[in-house]
Amino acid sequence: MVKESTATLAEASAVAQSGSSMWLRRAGIALLGSLAVAVAAHVTVPLPWTPIPFTLQPMAVLLVGLLLGPSLGFATMVLYLAEGAMGLPVFQPHGPGGLLQLAGPTGGFLWSYPLVAMIAGALYPALRSRPPFIAAMYACFAAIVVLFTAGAAQLAVLTHASAQVVLASAVGPFLPGELIKIMAASGIVAAWSTRVRQ
Repeated sequence: MVKESTATLAEASAVAQSGSSMWLRRAGIALLGSLAVAVAAHVTVPLPWTPIPFTLQPMAVLLVGLLLGPSLGFATMVLYLAEGAMGLPVFQPHGPGGLLQLAGPTGGFLWSYPLVAMIAGALYPALRSRPPFIAAMYACFAAIVVLFTAGAAQLAVLTHASAQVVLASAVGPFLPGELIKIMAASGIVAAWSTRVRQ
């Protein structure tokens, strides 16, 4: 009886340690993912005709979702927003930073990041019947629609501008660049997928 009890306690301890180790691993991955998005945010080019700059952030968010999956990708982007809200320099440097940035012209894009990562992460494995590059591209296109919808919506609310003006400021000029980012992210994920299968 004592031996059985001791064995049960040992098994429970091993399970607890394993769970704790997994949690720490996932937390570390989320932190690294949020840092990757922060680095991408600083690769930015202000545009004179719009308050929305060109930045590599969307590509990094897509990669987080595609590589980490929907739940961890979502959590990673929530962590990223929390870091920015606390005033850490993780947002693109041409904005006010902190909560003001989340409430400003680019805030809609930022708020959408958890959902964007989750959508990309959920759709990519669901489309695995297709080649990895194509599956990733479809997932990214769906996620980017959400990104631009949220970004344009907050800009419209803040500026009271017409739909035409908002589209010209927050959507149209960025579409060619987003296509390149989507193709780059899809290529990276496809290459990673091929390497993992080997």
